[in-house]
Amino acid sequence: MLAYGQPVTESIAATDAYARSTPATVVSSGTDGVVLDRTVFYPGGGGQPADTGLLRTDAAAWTVTGARKEGGEIVHAVEPSPDGSLPEAGAGVTAEIDWDRRHRLMRTHSALHVLCGVIWRDHGAQVTGGNMEPLAGRMDFEFETMHGDLVADIERRVNEEIAADREIRVAQLPRDEAFKIPDLIRTKINLLPPGISEVRIIEIVGLDLQADGGTHVARTSEIGRVRVTGYESKGRINKRIRIAVEDA
Repeated sequence: MLAYGQPVTESIAATDAYARSTPATVVSSGTDGVVLDRTVFYPGGGGQPADTGLLRTDAAAWTVTGARKEGGEIVHAVEPSPDGSLPEAGAGVTAEIDWDRRHRLMRTHSALHVLCGVIWRDHGAQVTGGNMEPLAGRMDFEFETMHGDLVADIERRVNEEIAADREIRVAQLPRDEAFKIPDLIRTKINLLPPGISEVRIIEIVGLDLQADGGTHVARTSEIGRVRVTGYESKGRINKRIRIAVEDA
């Protein structure tokens, strides 16, 4: 959608997960989506759904039902207004996420990282899959066996780490430097795009360090509390744990 040499979308969510809105300029607009020069919308990925929200001007507002990344652009899925219009290229708008939904996803994503960190530390099990919605998620791990006592112990240890109020840090590292970190990739399959020059790192200080592109809370205590809602076998060495994220 962008002509060669034009700037890509500045992704504010990558550096500030707490930004709820931003002024922006419409770069291009059409039925396939709206591209802004900067946005607070997370475009989805790594199991975390894209944000929803609004694009506003003084005279109108449009509902954003999602977003996706295409190359260096973040393309917003925008519902036309009742008269069929969309924001015009060159127009100034305010991009505004549904903050309550985003914050629930941040809590959930961070909870899954705590879960992953505990299981890696205590059992050395890699992640084979995962997904989330606001305040609920699941992760699959390389376990040969799983039983109620084990899952109860994992739940207890996860909540201990959440209550420890650990800081959650975000950093961007050059690719070569990032890949010197042991066990940076916790997934069975490396999901990082080939050819990227920088790797975004999420660190739960004292517990977990992983490559990750999603949005997170600033401290584990902000998650609340995790309750394991179920577990099941998805194969000989593939076991799924389902969680709910609740208020502390």
